[in-house]
Amino acid sequence: MNDTIAAIATPPGRGGVGIVRVSGPNTKNICLSIIGNIPTPRFANYTTFKNADQSQLDQGLCIFFIGPKSFTGEDVLELHAHGGPVILDMLLRRVLELGARIARAGEFSERAFLNNKMDLLQVEAVAELINASSEQAVMAATRSLQGDFSKLINDLVESLIRLRLYVEAAIDFPEEEINFLADAHITDSLRALLAQVINIYAQAQQGVLLSEGVNAVIVGRPNAGKSTLLNTLTGEETAIVTPIAGTTRDTIRAKIHIDGVLVNIVDTAGLRETDDVVEQHGIARAVQAMALADLILLVVDASSEETTNPWVLYPDLKHQIKNISKIIVIYNKIDQLGIEPYIKHHDNYILVAISAHQKFGIDILRDQIKKIVGVTQCADGSLFLARRRHLDALNRARNSLELGKQQLEYNAAGELLAEELKQAQQALSEITGQFTSDDLLGRIFSEFCIGK
Repeated sequence: MNDTIAAIATPPGRGGVGIVRVSGPNTKNICLSIIGNIPTPRFANYTTFKNADQSQLDQGLCIFFIGPKSFTGEDVLELHAHGGPVILDMLLRRVLELGARIARAGEFSERAFLNNKMDLLQVEAVAELINASSEQAVMAATRSLQGDFSKLINDLVESLIRLRLYVEAAIDFPEEEINFLADAHITDSLRALLAQVINIYAQAQQGVLLSEGVNAVIVGRPNAGKSTLLNTLTGEETAIVTPIAGTTRDTIRAKIHIDGVLVNIVDTAGLRETDDVVEQHGIARAVQAMALADLILLVVDASSEETTNPWVLYPDLKHQIKNISKIIVIYNKIDQLGIEPYIKHHDNYILVAISAHQKFGIDILRDQIKKIVGVTQCADGSLFLARRRHLDALNRARNSLELGKQQLEYNAAGELLAEELKQAQQALSEITGQFTSDDLLGRIFSEFCIGK
């Protein structure tokens, strides 16, 4: 934190403008050496950038921010030069000669976090905003950056702290002869906290889907039309299609957007008994992909299969996927039967009749994919982006609260309740960074680009 850091903050390549960003205690001296003065803070100044011998290096805009009123909370200098890689490299080299060092990936954002300019949720939202793959994701990331997700977590932590104070005070002063364990306030507060955690978890799940996308796996027997379906959904010849059974030997991955929702599609080898060693490996990978999927697209050949029940077709399916409710059976090749596309809801799966080759019923399928994964539109601005680690922390907080509730109701163990409340608070504090290990911070900021 005592170093002055610098980096090129614009993407590699050529462009009209490129930016070199500097932050740290030596920023003023670097600014004075390069442009000859300290410009009016927070104003764009057109000036000349100078070499060590005072010759002109380039001309452009200089913006100086005095800490703590800056992105990092430190003095920050932005030099907006012409966007050629050689020019930017020369300008960065000049900054390094004056005492700065190259910033690590995400180090500017890390300093913003360490200087309390943003909490960890907001810092992560910066990266999510940069990497957003849809308008919906941009809107959700903006809400997280503005602190909407942070407020939900902070309010939850405050309620938890109040309950902890109440419980621990009662434990510390038993001479008052108050049976706090029988106090309905504790039970009611626990229930309210649990309801809040469950509600935030549901919202965060939506945010994770927007951030990371939905993992959908296409499975089925050889020649059921899996690769044709993949090509139809992507609009490209992503997979090779032939009449020969077992053409697809490995997993093939592609990305599509359905109304702003990113769907990561995996096409897999056909499921069947085979002596082909290579095909066996492909089938094993198909099973592995199913176990990690958010959605299974099970393709059935309407011209040859007598049943569409996935549990009859594949008795082991329930043991291979984590959520049996998220499965769509795709009754493919209906053009060969002369029937129209349709949809039918069963107890634990949905049947959609289509022709992937003729593109009949694809809109119906797309709509069902969007509905079954549960991603709602955020036109009302209700969604925020989240990550898997947030879900993990919320889940641990929920488990601690439920264990605490059990200790209270069945064992009358106030001390154990207090400990579970403490564990829940620590789990929630990891989300905003109030309680976070250095290892976790290292993993988070390593995902950022250099210069951000």
